[in-house]
Amino acid sequence: MLAVYLENGRVEVRKQPLPRIPEGFARIRLLAAGICSTDLELQRGYYGFSGTPGHEFVGEVTDCADKAEYKSWIGKRVCGEINLACGECEWCKRKLGRHCPTRTVLGIVRHPGSFREFLTLPIRNLHRVPASISTEAAVFIEPVAAACEILDQVKIPKGERVAVLGDGKLGLLIAQVLQAHGAKVHLFGRHKDKLRLVDVHSEVVGKKMPSQEFAFTVDSTGSAEGLSTAISMTQPRGTVVMKSTVHGLVSINTAVPIVNEITLVGSRCGRMEAAIPLLASGKVKVENLISDSFSLDRAPEAFARAATKGVLKVLLL
Repeated sequence: MLAVYLENGRVEVRKQPLPRIPEGFARIRLLAAGICSTDLELQRGYYGFSGTPGHEFVGEVTDCADKAEYKSWIGKRVCGEINLACGECEWCKRKLGRHCPTRTVLGIVRHPGSFREFLTLPIRNLHRVPASISTEAAVFIEPVAAACEILDQVKIPKGERVAVLGDGKLGLLIAQVLQAHGAKVHLFGRHKDKLRLVDVHSEVVGKKMPSQEFAFTVDSTGSAEGLSTAISMTQPRGTVVMKSTVHGLVSINTAVPIVNEITLVGSRCGRMEAAIPLLASGKVKVENLISDSFSLDRAPEAFARAATKGVLKVLLL
């Protein structure tokens, strides 16, 4: 099979044997996968990564290790939770497998990712994709789930004004998810053309940003400066949700969040059970966020395109 391989910033396509199927796992044929900001950061050296990246995917189950028990999954279109937890430790018993200390992570930590013709995941990680969601839209289930995680972590009252910083892929999804929840979202970005892609109140970032105006602010800029800006926009005793993954250190003046008693909330993966209905119902629209598609054997071109300024989601098919 073909598989994408990252090493020392280079993107290659290699031939590899089909992955074996451990007990409790399924083998999945890739239908489509999305290159996200984390994949680009891995290419730049995040986590010291080398290997096959990719964690936003939709595929078809082709085989299972335990056919008698799991044969109903064969032929189904699926997406998958990216954290492979042990299921036995204290964190897993508390239903916090995403924080299992021995977990592996699809395409990020010690488990080859979805940018290959066939991948493997535990059956317990899989979710069936309903027919009402197109294959291209299903690629967004994982990042929409990451947006939904905010609502599991922070109680945002309906009607509350919320600032979302960043008009990249994740920022546009977060804005839609929070608006579907009932928040009054104010989306800030640098690109008018991107802001027009979602039906959310938006504003192009200027030299002067609002100061201490929002009780809740989400930083999804993907930049080292975004967190400081988000903190400065947040009211005393407000909350900043940190959604940016940046390779390297982020410097902030800690006096501001300390004096203003601002809560900083780290946020990453979320529940796919929350994301799937939003896509199926059309409350979150994603088709116009797809900038381009490439076949898997053209992965180097796809990564270059995804890293181009102004480009949103690039798919591998």
